[in-house]
Amino acid sequence: MASSRRNDADGALAGRHGLDRRDFIRVCTMAAVAVGLPASVGVKWAEAAAKGLKPSVIWLHFQECTGCTESLLRTSHPALAQLILDLVSLDYCETLFAAAGYQAEDALKSAMAANAGKYICVVEGAIPTKDNGIYCKIGGKTAIDMLNEVAEKAGAIIAIGSCASFGGIPAADPNPTGATGAPMILAGKTVVTIPGCPANPYNFLGTALQFVTFGTLPALDEKGRPRFAYGRVIHEDCPRRPHFDAGRFVQQFGDQGHRDGWCLYKMGCKGPVTHANCSLQPFCEVPGAWPIGIGHPCVGCTEQAVAFRIPLHTTVEIENPTPPAGYPPIKAPQGGVSAAAAGLAGLVGGALVGGGWVAAKKVDGGGEKAGAKPDKGA
Repeated sequence: MASSRRNDADGALAGRHGLDRRDFIRVCTMAAVAVGLPASVGVKWAEAAAKGLKPSVIWLHFQECTGCTESLLRTSHPALAQLILDLVSLDYCETLFAAAGYQAEDALKSAMAANAGKYICVVEGAIPTKDNGIYCKIGGKTAIDMLNEVAEKAGAIIAIGSCASFGGIPAADPNPTGATGAPMILAGKTVVTIPGCPANPYNFLGTALQFVTFGTLPALDEKGRPRFAYGRVIHEDCPRRPHFDAGRFVQQFGDQGHRDGWCLYKMGCKGPVTHANCSLQPFCEVPGAWPIGIGHPCVGCTEQAVAFRIPLHTTVEIENPTPPAGYPPIKAPQGGVSAAAAGLAGLVGGALVGGGWVAAKKVDGGGEKAGAKPDKGA
C-alpha cells in the first residue's frame, strides 16, 4: 500500500514538473540549504508542491533597473524555470511576461481575484510620491495606486532590493521624484524587506519558499529584514577579517596589500556597519562573486543610512566590535616571520584589543547610530 502511494506521488511529480521524485527533492533541498535551512525543509517544499500547493506570485516593477530580477534569473538551485513553473505560479511579471497591454492587465486582475488573501506580492523598485506619483505610471495607474491595490489582498508582501526596501538610488539626494520604499507606502502592513543592490536571490527564495510551504514568514529584524540573512554585519564574516585584526590594510588600489587580499577598511569599506550575508552566500553560485571578493570595498547597499548617502571611499566608525572570526596565519605566504616582526605583531595585537575596548566604551556611552543597531536575535 505504501509502495502504491509512493508510486502515485512519483507520478504526480513527474507529470507536474517533468522531473522524477528524486531529482525534484534534490532541487528543493539544495534551495533550502542555499539559504541556511535544513535539508528536511526542502523535502517538505517538494511534498507541498506535489500536492499542488503553488502560491500565486504577482511581481510589480517600479523605479528600478531590474537588477534584482536579473540576479534571480541566474540562480540554479533551483533554476528560475523550476522556481516559476514548479514551486510557485508566477502570474504577473512585466519583465518575464509574453503578454502585454490588455492581456497583461487582465492576467493581473484574474490572479488577484482567484487568489485573494493567498498570493505573494513582490515589489521591485522605489515608489515616487511627488506630484501625485506621476513619475511612474503603468496601465494608467500610478505606482502608489497599483501597489496599494495589489498589496491590499496579498497574503505576503516582499520588497526585493534596496529600491523597494527604502528607496535606494532613486531616493538619493536630491530625490526629485520623492522616491521611497514599499514599507513607507504600506505603513501598518508587514513588509519583508530584502535589501541589496541587487538583492541576493537566495535571500528572496528562502523567504518565499518558507511562505509557500508553511504559510509563515521568517523571523524579521526591526527593519523587516530576515534575520537568517541580515542578522550579522559583513565585517564579522569577511574573509579579509584576519588582515584587519593583524593591522594589514590596503593603502591604495593596486598596491601590494591590495594584490595580497589585505583588509579594505581604509579604502572606505562599509562592512563594519552593513548587515548582510554576502560573504557567506555569493552571487550566482560563483565563489568570490561580491564586491569585497573582487577587491572593492563594501558600499553598504543594504543600509538606508549608508547606501548612496555616505561617499564611496569614506571610512565608517567600527561599532559593536566583536572578537575575530579567525586569525591570520603565523607565517604569511610572502615569506618568513622574524623575531622582531613577531614582537611588533604582539604590539599591534595589543593596540587592537585596546582600541576595541575603547570603541566598546564609546558604544556603551554614546548609544548606537542608525543602520548599525545590533540584532537581538543574532
